[in-house]
Amino acid sequence: MDAKEVVKWIKDREIQVVDLRFVDLPGLWQHFTVAANQMTEESFSEGFGFDGSSIRGFQQIQESDMLLFPDPNTCFEDPFTKVRSLNVICNVGDPVTGEPYSRDPRFIAQKAEKYLVSTGIADTAYFGPEPEFFILDEVRFDQTYNKGYYFIDSAEGFWNSGREEEPNLGYKPRYKEGYFPVAPMDSLQDIRTEMMLTLQEIGIAAEVHHHEVATAGQCEIDIRFDTLLAMGDKLLKFKYVIKNVARRHNKTVTLMPKPIFMDNGSGMHVHQSLWKNGKNVFYQAGTYADLSREAVYYIGGLLKHASALLAICAPTTNSYRRLVPGYEAPINLIYSQRNRSACIRIPAYSRSEKAKRLEFRSPDPSANGYLAFAAMMMAGLDGIQNKIMPPDPMDKDLYDLEPEDKAKVKSTPGSLEEVLDALEKDHDFLLKGDVFTPDVIETWLSYKRSREVDAIRLRPHPYEFAMYFDI
Repeated sequence: MDAKEVVKWIKDREIQVVDLRFVDLPGLWQHFTVAANQMTEESFSEGFGFDGSSIRGFQQIQESDMLLFPDPNTCFEDPFTKVRSLNVICNVGDPVTGEPYSRDPRFIAQKAEKYLVSTGIADTAYFGPEPEFFILDEVRFDQTYNKGYYFIDSAEGFWNSGREEEPNLGYKPRYKEGYFPVAPMDSLQDIRTEMMLTLQEIGIAAEVHHHEVATAGQCEIDIRFDTLLAMGDKLLKFKYVIKNVARRHNKTVTLMPKPIFMDNGSGMHVHQSLWKNGKNVFYQAGTYADLSREAVYYIGGLLKHASALLAICAPTTNSYRRLVPGYEAPINLIYSQRNRSACIRIPAYSRSEKAKRLEFRSPDPSANGYLAFAAMMMAGLDGIQNKIMPPDPMDKDLYDLEPEDKAKVKSTPGSLEEVLDALEKDHDFLLKGDVFTPDVIETWLSYKRSREVDAIRLRPHPYEFAMYFDI
């Protein structure tokens, strides 16, 4: 739609308020609401003012004034509000120059799409993330000078198999056995269906839902692939919908990568492919997994820059409770047709040209989709441009390798601190085409180190008392 059509839609559907939405640098949706009569055709070009100094990763207090420019192509009616509300995703702009704001993640995604076209390698990049999440019944946490704890609970949690529930009916998925038992063991069928149908209601093609491996309500809803920018928008809508549907049922959702000790964490496997003139650049029949030379180079770029990428694609301290050796976690810097502990998998069922793609398995749903998709594409393009060959594919069981083979397989770093150091050293590939800027990289590193790495490093961990109190 254009601005004129949006204004007409507001009038025809008797919309009462318009919610203006944008994303902060770490990746959470922010908003404020205006009366419907404030949405004129001119407001799309003139923008709406707000205080950028209160937004994470944005402006300092002495330069706080900023503008939001609504994108008329992103409108959708809110399925959760009491009054008729129209939600519009906005771009962030500078009030003095009117230019797009360099730290706006959505602008970075837009620049990435333009850069792709400028390379001549392809004209479209498709992304299909698979964000996993937990639906919980209760969560409590606190941290003060003299205490720190968390508590989560779920009626499905196997730790509740002996709890008095008047009555306890016993249908609780055993640890690592939540994939795919039917009801009554899977108690969340109806909630996931409501989530999927609500996603479809707001224009997101949700295709499949199921219980995931972990006990205590781990779930997955798959949404159909789309272009880079559009999928960045859809990932935020996805998170909004699943959280609010859960809230309707007096439950809560977390997309933390590793909320439960000794059970599976939540990843966000990201399927991706490049297309040019309607043809899949990644497809070539008769090769390993029918991958083209460009696809192999793209994989080479992802693997070469994987450590730096994870600073954006697995960007929390909690991410590295999931990415640990010895489990099914995708920490091995190789690619494979079927091996799920490889960082990159070529789905065996993607045999046709139309379906051919690769799946980068190390990211998780704590990532800012705009930044993560853009960074992955930039790494892959760098691989194609520099003809970076990855290690040979490996289809063996990576946990039963001979020592000489195992020594050849590199792994992802083990902490947020390590991947931030890697990003600081290796980010030139992100600066091409001015997609990411030095200021964005510096701000990201500073924010993550001061607000997250140091925040965890400086606090005693509850389990340290179990280990050390009596020394």
